Amino acid sequence: MTASSQFSARAGGVKLAPSLLACDFTRLGEELANIAGADYAHVDVMDGLFVPNISFGLPILSAARRATSLFLDVHLMIERPERYLRDFAEAGADGLTVHVEATPHIHRAVQNIRELGKRAGVTLNPGTPLEAVRPVLGDVDLVLVMSVNPGFGGQKFIPESVERIRTLRRWLDEIGSGAELEVDGGVTPENARLLADAGATVLVAGSSVFGPSGAAAGLRRLREALS
Repeated sequence: MTASSQFSARAGGVKLAPSLLACDFTRLGEELANIAGADYAHVDVMDGLFVPNISFGLPILSAARRATSLFLDVHLMIERPERYLRDFAEAGADGLTVHVEATPHIHRAVQNIRELGKRAGVTLNPGTPLEAVRPVLGDVDLVLVMSVNPGFGGQKFIPESVERIRTLRRWLDEIGSGAELEVDGGVTPENARLLADAGATVLVAGSSVFGPSGAAAGLRRLREALS
């Protein structure tokens, strides 16, 4: 079986991680209930420094933890994330993903996450060469490909991200890694199959899930696109 056909065959098993950044925060508990059929809930934390936006932090994460049993997939878009790893772990994160650009000590940050008993993830911005994550690929549980420039929801998918996914899939396979390969940014039912076939195993989706027809319907459309 070729690599392409291998991932096409497993596309139906790709995990979905709705991004809470796009949900209605006046109805957080209800929104989480509506995505109970998802695999993860993706939590984007922004500090207004590493990215040009401020989202939410520990109180919202704690509230989400009380409202759901879903795996909380926390993406830290913050400067020097190592300062807050324990705080986010204690607030309810199940996984913590950090940017290679945000800390000079990415290996230490990954080690710290694992020492806290959490899934350790690493990511990088679209303009950062993939080689920046290669030294820690054998140490992480998840690699996140940003397919938009981080900071705001609702952006259009960057087409060049597909080749970045294929490259990272090849590198992970070469070292025998079982790490998840996640994609975040502009994910829709129209490109979900393409991303899965390229090697992604987790798709993060915000506005395409939390749309006018409701999160349950948005999630269902993504599932159908992968079937």
